[in-house]
Amino acid sequence: MPKFKNSIPFLILIISSINVLVFAGKAEDPFTPKAYVIRYWKKQISNDLPKPSFLIEKASPLTAVQSAAFSKLAANQHSLSTNLPSFCSAANLLCFPDVGPSLEKHSGDVNFKEYSEKNFTNYGSGRLGGFDSFKNYSNDGNSALDSFRRYSRDSVGHGDKFSTYARDTNVPDQSFNTYGTKATGGTGDFTSYAQDVNVPTMRFTSYSDDVNGRVQTFKSYSENANAGDQSFTSYGKKGNGAENEFKSYGNNSNVIGSSFSNYGENGNGANDSFTSYGENGNVPENNFKSYADSGNAAVDSFTSYRDQSNVGDDNFKSYAKSSNAADLKFSNYGNSFNEGTDTFSGYGGGTVTNQKFGFKGYGVNNTFKDYADKKRASFATYATKGSAARVGAMKTKSAASGKPVNKWIEPGKFFRESMLKSGTIMPMPDIRDKMPKRSFLPRVILSKLPFSSSKLGDLKKIFHAEDNSSMAGLISEGLSECERKPSQGESKRCVGSVEDMIDFATSVLGRDVVVRTTDNTNGSGKKVKIGSIKKINGGKITKSVSCHQSLFPYLLYYCHSVPKVRVYEADLLDPNSSSKINHGVAICHIDTSAWSATHGAFLSLGSEPGKIEVCHWIFENDMTWAVAD
Repeated sequence: MPKFKNSIPFLILIISSINVLVFAGKAEDPFTPKAYVIRYWKKQISNDLPKPSFLIEKASPLTAVQSAAFSKLAANQHSLSTNLPSFCSAANLLCFPDVGPSLEKHSGDVNFKEYSEKNFTNYGSGRLGGFDSFKNYSNDGNSALDSFRRYSRDSVGHGDKFSTYARDTNVPDQSFNTYGTKATGGTGDFTSYAQDVNVPTMRFTSYSDDVNGRVQTFKSYSENANAGDQSFTSYGKKGNGAENEFKSYGNNSNVIGSSFSNYGENGNGANDSFTSYGENGNVPENNFKSYADSGNAAVDSFTSYRDQSNVGDDNFKSYAKSSNAADLKFSNYGNSFNEGTDTFSGYGGGTVTNQKFGFKGYGVNNTFKDYADKKRASFATYATKGSAARVGAMKTKSAASGKPVNKWIEPGKFFRESMLKSGTIMPMPDIRDKMPKRSFLPRVILSKLPFSSSKLGDLKKIFHAEDNSSMAGLISEGLSECERKPSQGESKRCVGSVEDMIDFATSVLGRDVVVRTTDNTNGSGKKVKIGSIKKINGGKITKSVSCHQSLFPYLLYYCHSVPKVRVYEADLLDPNSSSKINHGVAICHIDTSAWSATHGAFLSLGSEPGKIEVCHWIFENDMTWAVAD
């Protein structure tokens, strides 16, 4: 009997825990990370409003046993790194698989279709003739990690075709080091390569060096991509008659960076064509360093390069220096919507004088430093700073102000508070979450992992991130954003667990809070009709906490306090049938005086900081916290 009495408190605890943890119609194991999050919510949040399922579902999916085991491994970072594949799989993280053994041996033509994460090191080296096709390879995945090192090296007449390769993939990471080196003839065709991807990282190091008559084509490469970098180092160096065509490269992309270092150096008869390169992009950045240096009879053509893009930054350093009989043509180059910056330093210099440079229809805001003498260059219809050409393409007018707006800004991404009225028909931006699917980590594991730029090396070891890989890049960029100094009056914190997010939100707003997000993605990219509207807190100006995803191996949110806002909920209707398709959450920033004059909201709405309020919808998997009504 005494034993039974002593057991009662423990039994009551277990029973009450199970009762508390009934969520979404089922009982949770009371010892899982998700169950702990539910208890933590009840403890920290003072109201009895329904728990936010969209947030709870992001908690770690680890079982109680797995959580305990990986927590123990996390105490020793080497042990966790050794068990990374199982940890990533069980915890639902973004990790790149370790590429397996090389597939260097093959015979005959091969069609690689729907392959993924393979090692093609030394594949096709020394091959005579033949053709290999990579079609629909690594598509629709979370990551595409393939190695093409020393592929087709010393081959003769060997052709490679990469068609619709790694399309719709998150963070593809491809290495084409010493690809096609010393090859004679043959072709490399990259068509619709890495389209619609998020943060591509492509490395072409010593690509096509010492080739003879090999043709490379990059068509619709990295189109519609988001962020990322392409690196062409020592590309085509010492080549003979190499021909490279970049057509529709990086078009409609967001913040794509390309680096061409020692490209075509000491080459003979190179013919490079950049057509519709970086068109309609947002802040494309390209660095041409020692491009075509000391080459012979190189012909380079930049046509409609970076046309209609938003801003952009190109740097040509020691371009075509000491080259013999170089013919370089820039036609319709750099006609951006918003003024970009191009720097030509040491361009066309050196002792050789039989060079030709033509700039026709070239954009504004350019710097020519140590440029070759003017006799070698022709400037036709070249726009000077302040020219009307700067805004000549900006035809769209803002309904709010009548001023020119930037067409790159997606319609409906920003809008005025007056639009939030029942019956209004307005464009809905694409609010779909394009980040890879991941989960939070349990706080007990998260607290044992390093999280600072000073510990970047340790993080790279844990997540098997090689230097210059996309994984290393996203870890570094995530840390940098989290370590950025807050703006004036802003409080900010990066959180990798639900518990940390709750703690930050309640530290700013108090314990009587509600977290909201838009219900779904219906209506994205279309017009919607505003139905019934609810003004949160009676429409009073208040403060909120907004949380936005960052790209990191585990689910990481950048949360920050947002002063002087009004928050709305609105039913979103089909404009034709008036049937409800979504329930949106919108936030209106009343004080925009501290915003940059180049903020997309002002480029879209045609105004200036502090003169208008700016509203936007809460996108999928983003969220905003506010004091409960």
